[in-house]
Amino acid sequence: MVVFVADESVDFRIIKFLREKGFELHAIIKEKPGIDDDTVLKYASSIPAILITEDKDFGELVFRLRKPNYGVILLRLGGVPINERNDKLLDILQKFDDKFAHKFTVITSDKIRIKNQF
Repeated sequence: MVVFVADESVDFRIIKFLREKGFELHAIIKEKPGIDDDTVLKYASSIPAILITEDKDFGELVFRLRKPNYGVILLRLGGVPINERNDKLLDILQKFDDKFAHKFTVITSDKIRIKNQF
């Protein structure tokens, strides 16, 4: 089973929803509040877990700075109602269950991009 870590930028309603659906999800806001992005990546990798974030700075850490990580999902769903965000994310996590490791995934309201990191 895939394990996830939610960055502090992720709406807690998403975290709660995914946990209710049976996902193992660690929340930075509860477990390690205030840590910097580099430490978030290291923490998620140590589990190992896929990082879920709404912070596009992780793209720079992964691609430009080549920081090691287990995988990142960047949510770009601003303006989308929370119920639709939850449903979309759930659908994608179920469909692509084993495809997120060592990938950088961007989820927008109308598409999903799964990219190799290096």
